[in-house]
Amino acid sequence: MAQAVRFDRYGDVDVLNVVEVPDPVAGPGQVVVQVVTAGINPGEGKIRNGSLHERWPAKFPSGQGSDLAGRVVAVGEGVSAVAVGDEVLGFTNERASQATQVVVPVEQIAPKPAELSWDVAGSLFVAGTTAFAAVRSVSPEAGDTVVVSGAAGGVGSLAVQLLRARDVTVIGIAGAGNHEWLRSLGVLPVAYGEGLADRIRAAAPDGVDAFIDLYGPDYVELAIELGVQPDRIDTIADFAAVAKYGVKAEGNGAADTIDVLSELADLVVAGTLRVPVAAVYPLAEVRAAYTELERGHTHGKIVLHP
Repeated sequence: MAQAVRFDRYGDVDVLNVVEVPDPVAGPGQVVVQVVTAGINPGEGKIRNGSLHERWPAKFPSGQGSDLAGRVVAVGEGVSAVAVGDEVLGFTNERASQATQVVVPVEQIAPKPAELSWDVAGSLFVAGTTAFAAVRSVSPEAGDTVVVSGAAGGVGSLAVQLLRARDVTVIGIAGAGNHEWLRSLGVLPVAYGEGLADRIRAAAPDGVDAFIDLYGPDYVELAIELGVQPDRIDTIADFAAVAKYGVKAEGNGAADTIDVLSELADLVVAGTLRVPVAAVYPLAEVRAAYTELERGHTHGKIVLHP
């Protein structure tokens, strides 16, 4: 039988278990993928602990995970674009990728470039498409100055690179331990905490044009204080501020297509985009993986190996 992460109630990481489940069967237009790598993301932890119940409720027992990369082991009726044995990357919308096998619609997978590592391929979807959407939402133009909170995290580390590729001046809010890495990408790092507004003003004497908030809370208010117009502020972490200030909240759901994922994979292969992998855990250690992620200081992605 296959194995999959499950939880049957809201709670901390101790509600997560790896259990045996029936082997998935490919229906018409679907494929079964033997998962090699699956990424984990902060939003999954928030769904698991119930803090996003009003927005994205869980149905128990619930699985976890969207990102995946692996090998096709079965194809359903009408599938001709891929074959058994093909190496693919993709995603599931069924909270199911943290498993040894997963069934997905064929339109949600694409060939994995041979040059792309398994760890990056299996952790690129949520963070990559979220970064893509957030950057696009603030309409950056060459010469702009854009501030990014959570700049060294899984999404932030990609967003700052996508902005730099547009010849944008990027100010990245991050802990001191990540400043040198951000500088290596051409980002101007500033430390979070008291006096942040003054540090940003010093780094951007001509003002800030746009702000991407990947961390919350209070960063939308900071952006407003810095004079950024609401239509050039995007947050994926402070939904109350969206209603209060009329800022944007474009994330993964605004760019969750296989075409965007394939474009991001090509950027990695071309060397335009670097995807740092912070840690790798076996599927059986899923609790430890989320414990590390939820400390909130991860530099890059954490990946599971089913």
